[in-house]
Amino acid sequence: MNHIFTSSLAGDLHSFLQFKRSLGFRYTRAEFTLREFDRFLVTSARQRLTLDKAALNWLSAKPGRKAVSVSMDAAVLRQLFAFLRRSTDRHIVEPLWPRLPTESVFMPHFLSEDDVLKLLKLCGKLNRPGFRALLYRALLLVLYCTGIRFGEALRLRIRDVELRSGVLFVDMFKGRARWVPFDRSLTRELDLYMAERVKFAPAGADTRFFVGRNKKTLPVKTAGETLRKLFQRAGMKPAKGRIGPRPYDLRHAFAVQRLSQWYRQGADLHTRLPWLSAYMGHVDIMGTETYLNATPELLNIAANRLRRRYREDREGLQ
Repeated sequence: MNHIFTSSLAGDLHSFLQFKRSLGFRYTRAEFTLREFDRFLVTSARQRLTLDKAALNWLSAKPGRKAVSVSMDAAVLRQLFAFLRRSTDRHIVEPLWPRLPTESVFMPHFLSEDDVLKLLKLCGKLNRPGFRALLYRALLLVLYCTGIRFGEALRLRIRDVELRSGVLFVDMFKGRARWVPFDRSLTRELDLYMAERVKFAPAGADTRFFVGRNKKTLPVKTAGETLRKLFQRAGMKPAKGRIGPRPYDLRHAFAVQRLSQWYRQGADLHTRLPWLSAYMGHVDIMGTETYLNATPELLNIAANRLRRRYREDREGLQ
């Protein structure tokens, strides 16, 4: 594993990563952070920066990044500096870390059923190459109907999509692999997609389910940019800025729609939420709660349910 780091700090970075994983942490995202910092140390070696100065310079090297993302990288570096102080004889000067938010304040954009239908209609106009229309229709439907993460959908392999039994296998990601069952209506859509998929590109069991122009993968950047343009054409997103829906908001829409349907059915939400948490691949309910944003429809359903319960209680007392 040591070969992934090449700077003068390579040995320390390797030891730190081993130490964290020996404690049971997967530390996957942090590894990417450490690799980026390592590359920065290599490219800035001629400047002869002290380690504390290098850390601050690297954190400020991408001014366009969200503050919460910089905060996450800074947290990894703080742990690295603490490890170096404890495990080496060198005098480690810790920088004055910037005070940044630790949680995202981004409010998700709720996509209604009508919004999704509008996006699906626009997919039909993606006619170059011809396979794109079915590709992005299938991708949108998988995201909206199953609530899996954008990256999870793009990493699906053909062997992970069992159309006969109507289930997806989502491999290990963010701590939990899982089976995700889906409705027969989605099976019919994916059958149509697969009929064209096997004509467009090689279709072995280990090949990607969603493939783009290179016939091997559908890159995150490519898929994200195409969905962004669909949002714009649908009038949901401006040409510039972070306003409007993102691909990840389809996961939010799934969670809210599921909650709304349970409300309509009069289900006990306290017993159902663990089901939703497991289905969405969360370790606990706290991870799921971030997706359950109040919408006018959901509030109306909840209010009607409370009103009925109040009437029933009053009638029972009379």
